[in-house]
Amino acid sequence: MAAPNRATRINKLVTAVKKHFKPAAPAKERTLLEDLVFACLLENSSHEAAEEVYDHLKANYFDWNEVRVSTRRELAEEMKQLNDPEDAADRLKRTLQSVFEALYTYDLELLKKQNLGQTVKQFQGYKGITSFVISYATQHSLGGHSIPVNQGLYAALVTFDVISEAEAKKGVVPGLERTVPKTKGVEIGSMLHQLGVEVGKNPYGQNARKILLAIDPGCKTRLPKRPSKPGAPPAEDAERGKKNPPSKRPAKKVAAVKPSPPKPASKASPPKKAASKSPTAGKKTAKSAEKKKTAKKKPVKKTPSAAKSLGKKTTKKVKKKTTTRRKPK
Repeated sequence: MAAPNRATRINKLVTAVKKHFKPAAPAKERTLLEDLVFACLLENSSHEAAEEVYDHLKANYFDWNEVRVSTRRELAEEMKQLNDPEDAADRLKRTLQSVFEALYTYDLELLKKQNLGQTVKQFQGYKGITSFVISYATQHSLGGHSIPVNQGLYAALVTFDVISEAEAKKGVVPGLERTVPKTKGVEIGSMLHQLGVEVGKNPYGQNARKILLAIDPGCKTRLPKRPSKPGAPPAEDAERGKKNPPSKRPAKKVAAVKPSPPKPASKASPPKKAASKSPTAGKKTAKSAEKKKTAKKKPVKKTPSAAKSLGKKTTKKVKKKTTTRRKPK
């Protein structure tokens, strides 16, 4: 997007936001470390809730080191007024841990005397410190011009076509500090933050839709959409299926036609009879084969016995003949 076009969109957005939100109360004077802590609480919640939780932590804990060594669950129990108590507890604990590991102290006032760019770069090297926290500390403690942007505000800026989705993923809003003057940075930043908090609560809810459409009625086609579940059809295909329900009716008719014809079952009965006859035929052939085998075996068994009996009879007759014959006189 060209710079003049982007600046125009930002100016229109700021003008519309002023009609729906009021600037937050001026922030209290705090040290650099205290501004880092407060920003961890403020990122996705209102100024009033962040102030309440901050005062509660100051009253219930001995110092920030005790907060650092506390568990995330314990800290989250102390932050129920925030929209994201678990995430806020994680941000706070990681920020305090990174500062302590880098400096072994919580006195960061000497960093104010450094060059602004050097201090910001140093904070960016710490693990757990978000860009929102760094921008807030830059704006309120280091005297720089940097408007803090949370995730809800990134979603709103994409909806208003001020930035692209790729720029939102990188966490940058080109031209924001150039368009908004430094003298108005804290005031406009607090109103933009309120917009981001309302959208960030539920980007897909009715309240967020009303606010976004009230600010820019032409953003209806760019409203945040729920991500599709894994394995689910795309949103466009789902809408087409809803618009064209007649496609389901033929499927029902086909399903009803399939079980109706019982005739093929009756026609299929002859092969069953043939199959039933086949084993009987096999049995008959087997019996006939056995009979033939037995018939062939019988003469084989009788022949030797018959031969023996014949032989005996012939010998007896011969003997009789020889004995009965008389010699002539």
